[in-house]
Amino acid sequence: MSRVTASSGALAAILLGSAITLTAGVLHQHVFGQATAAGVKHPPALTQDFSRPEAGEAFPGGKATSRKSVDNANAFSHASGNMPFRKELDFKVGNGIFRKLWVSPPASTKSSDGLGPLFNARSCQRCHLKDGRGHPPESNFPGDDATSMFLRLSIPPQTDADRALLAARKINVVPEPTYGGQLQDFAIQGHSAEGKMRIEYEEVPFTFPDGERVSLRKPRYSIDQPGYGAVHPQVMISPRVANQMIGLGLLEAIPEEQIRALADPEDKDGDGISGRANEVWSIADDKPALGRFGWKAGAPSVRQQSAEAFAGDIGISTPMVRKSAGDCTEGQADCLNARNGDSEKEGVEAGQKFLDLVTFYAQNLAVPRRRNPADADVLAGKKLFYDAGCAACHRPSFTTGTLPGQPYLSNQLIWPYTDLLLHDMGEGLADNRPEGIANGQEWRTPPLWGVGLTPVVNGHSFYLHDGRARNLTEAILWHDGEARSARDTFAALSKADRERLIAFVKSL
Repeated sequence: MSRVTASSGALAAILLGSAITLTAGVLHQHVFGQATAAGVKHPPALTQDFSRPEAGEAFPGGKATSRKSVDNANAFSHASGNMPFRKELDFKVGNGIFRKLWVSPPASTKSSDGLGPLFNARSCQRCHLKDGRGHPPESNFPGDDATSMFLRLSIPPQTDADRALLAARKINVVPEPTYGGQLQDFAIQGHSAEGKMRIEYEEVPFTFPDGERVSLRKPRYSIDQPGYGAVHPQVMISPRVANQMIGLGLLEAIPEEQIRALADPEDKDGDGISGRANEVWSIADDKPALGRFGWKAGAPSVRQQSAEAFAGDIGISTPMVRKSAGDCTEGQADCLNARNGDSEKEGVEAGQKFLDLVTFYAQNLAVPRRRNPADADVLAGKKLFYDAGCAACHRPSFTTGTLPGQPYLSNQLIWPYTDLLLHDMGEGLADNRPEGIANGQEWRTPPLWGVGLTPVVNGHSFYLHDGRARNLTEAILWHDGEARSARDTFAALSKADRERLIAFVKSL
């Protein structure tokens, strides 16, 4: 099947923009805070002054912060605010690929065929709604919309070969032998979907010390209508909603030393926080690397995460992940033998330029500016956030190093409120499914920037890895393990102070 991956000379031309050379060592003060040269080995120290916003705090992405309005559903869909005009076409074409609806092969639209045979969504945008946060289905009945949420699948290692691959970090998990690494609930014509995700909720009451009552919903997950026979008896299931997309390039530009400097796996300082760095296989470097992206930091780069999502979520092959049948396994022969959209030239369904452009788009989705950072209640809530110990994991700021070819993401003071490390969050949030070195109770600290805009962008307020929390208060109350002390401190606050802390988080 012939395939077109670049439709015009203009598309090729926009890939050739030259990088601006940075002058190392330059320091200067401006409204975005202090810009520093690459090579900073530690993130900025935590502030002790809560009387006013810190320098640059109003612009969480530094100069790359979006300059557009934050009061509408497009707040997460703008380009880096300091991006030069000549690069905006790259961003817009990448956006087009991100939104592209793929179709099953063969098709007359040769640059868009290759879907499936099994898949979770027909486009990247179908999962990352408006470049924002996914959500669980609105009811418990099989067949309801679960496009922005899916189930990861794996089994414990069965052989010495499995254990060797895991030890070498060449694989993060051992896939379920028939259903692969995730449950695909859609299929192209002539094929059967793998099954449906089923969720059953139990309401768990919680009473604050001051008497206020709330209810937490505790989910239980299972596979309904399995289409290819029995699931392995040792299957481990992990539900995942799609993450918001903003600021990924800035997170990628944080020097590894700054992230590793925060790790304390043995809790040598005795503060109860023992963040660990995940170590995962880098396809580009052909060796283990620091994991940064995904709910358990299972991907080392935006490019690899994008390529793996193309294959796993849509069934589209790329030069990085050459799986034309997506996540199909040897137990799904018809799927493996189905026609694909691989081109004669590149041998994949989404060629190198497609992958370059969608990666560039994902790297440059800008972080919105802060809302009301100088508000008295927001500043009071910030102090409460720090005093409770939340900032120990939700680390406020970093200084980016140099992202090759993208000086507008480089040397920026940013405010993501994450350490990108793994933390034990207790049994309540556990999926009991290891990934890389992450165990079944560990999760990567999710960035908090933009979290308060979720209702504006996505029309809902579901949080945590599976959307079980229906608001930020519920999300905090689910914290346990290393975060138990912070959660208990939050719960012990007066209602007014709890609202101030939430006001601060919503302002991020």
